[in-house]
Amino acid sequence: MNYLYKFIITIFFSLILYNPSYSNDKIAFIDIDYLIKNSEIGKKVLLKINDLDNKNVNSLKKKDTMLKNLETEIRNKKNIISDEAYNKEVISFREKIVELNEEKNNLVKEFNTYKKKELQNIFDQISPIISNYMDKNSITIILDSKNIFMGKVNSDLTKDILTEIDKELN
Repeated sequence: MNYLYKFIITIFFSLILYNPSYSNDKIAFIDIDYLIKNSEIGKKVLLKINDLDNKNVNSLKKKDTMLKNLETEIRNKKNIISDEAYNKEVISFREKIVELNEEKNNLVKEFNTYKKKELQNIFDQISPIISNYMDKNSITIILDSKNIFMGKVNSDLTKDILTEIDKELN
């Protein structure tokens, strides 16, 4: 009897505490990288970023080549000039190396700032378009596909939103 009583109480509390949850929220995902790489505005900005990066790299390569040539000249002069003149040239060469490293660090900082600003500009322009798409289609949440392990193919809205972005911004 005691077992029957415990069994009935356990079932009773299990039924009371059982509360299934049902959600009517629509959740979808998009690939942000794909949107940036394939939208017209994203292509333009990425081209500008790549051009600036190539310009910076070429500038640094030229200066690096000049320093290597200068180093070779100094080594060739070692036995020809006095030790004092040689040491002055070595000190001058080291200062130029330090200047090049400082310039390289400044270029990297400026480039990263520029890149961040341009990408933020893209996000500022496409966010309202995505928000409008969400309102039209009654979507509650859109996640980035990089953070999705698995999902249904019909939950991927990347191509639909890409079409909307290109239509709105061109």
